[in-house]
Amino acid sequence: MNAGQTTTRFWRSRLLIALFAAAQLAGCGGGGSGDTTAAAPAPSPVPAPSPAPAPSPAPAAALAANAVPIVVDRGVDGTSFNSPYASVTVCVPGTTTCQTIDHLLVDTGSYGLRLSASALDPALALPAVATAGGAPAGECAHFVDGYAWGAVRRADVKLASETASSIPVQVVGDQGAVYANVPAACANTGANFGSSLGANGILGVGLLAQDCPSCVASKSAGVYFACTANGCTSTAMALASQVTNPVVAFAQDNNGVVMTLPPVPTGGSTTLSGSLIFGVGTQPNNQVTTQTVYQTDSRGDIRTTYKGTTVTSFLDSGSNAVFFADPGIPQCSGFYCPPSPLVLSAVNTSATGVSGNVSFTIESIQSIASDVTAANVGADAGIGQIFDWGLPFFFGRTVFVAIAGASTPNGPGPYWAY
Repeated sequence: MNAGQTTTRFWRSRLLIALFAAAQLAGCGGGGSGDTTAAAPAPSPVPAPSPAPAPSPAPAAALAANAVPIVVDRGVDGTSFNSPYASVTVCVPGTTTCQTIDHLLVDTGSYGLRLSASALDPALALPAVATAGGAPAGECAHFVDGYAWGAVRRADVKLASETASSIPVQVVGDQGAVYANVPAACANTGANFGSSLGANGILGVGLLAQDCPSCVASKSAGVYFACTANGCTSTAMALASQVTNPVVAFAQDNNGVVMTLPPVPTGGSTTLSGSLIFGVGTQPNNQVTTQTVYQTDSRGDIRTTYKGTTVTSFLDSGSNAVFFADPGIPQCSGFYCPPSPLVLSAVNTSATGVSGNVSFTIESIQSIASDVTAANVGADAGIGQIFDWGLPFFFGRTVFVAIAGASTPNGPGPYWAY
């Protein structure tokens, strides 16, 4: 690690409360909201480049009307690394009272828009979403490395030329009186991820339309809460009132997204910009052409075989490294630290048996210069038989995310294609 380097948050962003189940309504299953004990505790902070904020580079060329620019920089507090960001405009539903918020983490491992209360102008006063009983709704979003607690409110969400009208969003850290105290059923599930987000929010554009299908019929998941002056209690929540992936609420280009980033050379990049394109097979700029389609299983997973071992895997742009277990690679402070860059190989296999080789590079975090914001790094997250293809997987690739149940020219989602 070069002089001047410091630490960064250990992103492992996958949203546990929305892991798929058969028919997407039978329950979150596995590591989902009904099984929050599966969430691994956040590991110790890991080394990262200097916290001096880097300027956000402009996109290389004008983007189409269905695309927004992505930038990989240091985030709002200067400590982020391998974190892709975009801007979003939120409005009071049906009005022109709006605010554009930058540095939303673009996350293919979660579902729905989550805004940091500190980034919202209080004058915006987004209206609260009510539970079936009429109480203001709160949500505990369970991520692998903790939870994010906040109010559920409605907003018009604008991205490029696309608008999602009056959708539920989560406001993390909302200071409204009924949300002030984190309910025990939420706080008992790990560290408060939302209190150290390092971004102005999370733009979850993963494989699911809403974030907890099992919550429609069950209040035992500890995800949605009815909040009053006497506290917040778990409740069931209708799909229409759940935090929603904005893409599914667009009038068009609403079946998925495409994320594209340039390759990152040995030693990393000090600036990196790409794009998030809305729709799959709906416009000339979002067609699946030479890419291979990997249908997921009912949990939104594929399988990865690495050095003879096959494990569950997924593509997660919100994770700042490729997370996998390899006891043969030296570690330092949480990241892998090979003496020289390693070119590794794995095989990804879809739920329908389609397979393809993946070549990826792992560099030592100690070799990364202090002004680098994007690099090919990996780590063992200590979370068992899981291969998390984090942001380095996206470098130099065009990655398609087709939402569950959505129709595309290449078949229905959910699938990844790259």
